[in-house]
Amino acid sequence: MTLAVCCMILVLCLSAPLQAAVIHKGIYIDNTDVAGMTQEEAKNMVESKIADRYDAILTFTSPTGYEVKVHPAQLGMSWTNTDIAKKAASYGTTGNILKRYMIAKDLERSNINYNLELSFDRDKLTALIEENLDGFNQEAVDYELSKNDNGIMVKEGCAGIVVDEEAAIEDALAFLKNDWDGKDAVIELTSHVDEPQGSVEGLTQITDIIGSFTTSYKKSGASRCSNVANGCRLINGSTVYPGEQFSVLEHLVPFTTQNGYELAGSYMNGLVVDTLGGGICQVSSTLYNAVLLAELQVDERQNHSMIVDYVDPSGDAAIAESSGKDFKFTNNKDFPIYIEGYVTDEKEITFNIYGVETRPSNRTVSFRSEVLERTVADYESIIPDAGKPVGYLSLTSSHAGIKARYIKEVSVDGVLQSSEVINNSSYKMVPRTLVVGVGTDNAEAYNQLQEAIATGSIDQVRATANYWAGQLAAQPTPQEQPAGDP
Repeated sequence: MTLAVCCMILVLCLSAPLQAAVIHKGIYIDNTDVAGMTQEEAKNMVESKIADRYDAILTFTSPTGYEVKVHPAQLGMSWTNTDIAKKAASYGTTGNILKRYMIAKDLERSNINYNLELSFDRDKLTALIEENLDGFNQEAVDYELSKNDNGIMVKEGCAGIVVDEEAAIEDALAFLKNDWDGKDAVIELTSHVDEPQGSVEGLTQITDIIGSFTTSYKKSGASRCSNVANGCRLINGSTVYPGEQFSVLEHLVPFTTQNGYELAGSYMNGLVVDTLGGGICQVSSTLYNAVLLAELQVDERQNHSMIVDYVDPSGDAAIAESSGKDFKFTNNKDFPIYIEGYVTDEKEITFNIYGVETRPSNRTVSFRSEVLERTVADYESIIPDAGKPVGYLSLTSSHAGIKARYIKEVSVDGVLQSSEVINNSSYKMVPRTLVVGVGTDNAEAYNQLQEAIATGSIDQVRATANYWAGQLAAQPTPQEQPAGDP
């Protein structure tokens, strides 16, 4: 062994205890030089860095410009490699003298950086994104059609923004764990552009009426007329793209006064009762026939419980929010369709379906109703209602029980080519029914009403109810006693 090497080893041996007390030159923690620090000093420095990170503001945003600001603690941030100062301090302090000397020389050529290891709660990050999707996302607006005095016009659409939730979570976690410097940061969530359906060029072709149907509601009262007009308004102007399904119920609900509806008669359990939106089924039934004539795909249709008079048997399409009845159809064409609906002063409702007419001009489509069975009620029904006062009368006309079917017929040059049954319907037979109020404390009135009901004659019950309604109304109201002693 040479004298120079021996001297070097001697120097290392004498200086080793001093160097072991501090961190080697060339060692960094979170890109901060910790050379010359003791383990305790390095630990305090790191803890200060972690505290600063908890105070940082993380801003999550998307191309919509919507922002949500949170502190890291709200995302469940925690420091996992808490022994980092110990590792830094112990680096190069083990092994024989020669090995430690070589490590020290290596550090002069290439530094070592210990990164902070942070953990975040994926569930909390997911909840933050999902709870704010309405702001982060922007719904695409499809190109639509509208109609005015100048004809059918195209309304411009616009692209939307949709956050890719899984990718956004993974990318955000990767940034926070690997690239975040601990200061305030803006994190733009991973998203993609959602292109709108349609185009000006495509929609300008929609000029042909491919299906049209009209029904009358001249016999309706003011409230029912209002409901029909309101339902027509809610559907008018709809654009339906190829492959898209249209739900009539979804366009008409909620049945509330705020949505334009009034109380009017509707069918319920074999009776006509007042409900918000009564008469709305005439809207769906009129549209149903226009859809059939346009030869669109009918996905869901149900008949009424009792026969209606504004379309032929089997030509109706009932809707009812309470029972889930809906009329749905799909645009099975290669082009969009536009639904125009309007009512007239003559109390008629019309639906026109616009599209591109591709069917031969010598081909015609028609629909006819075929009644298979009819049952007429040969009795009347009287229903006493103790919850209604004497004088209350609600009369429902009789409805024949009918079984019917709707038949589609296709002709070419006036010659029948095909005949197809497209639906079968069954309607209840309901007798002429009177609901009569019997709620009274007057025993004589109650007994006479019960006797009249027992006769089975609606006319007798009506006469008795009207008589006692007048008698009870004429009775003086008992005077209230004054307060204090009698």
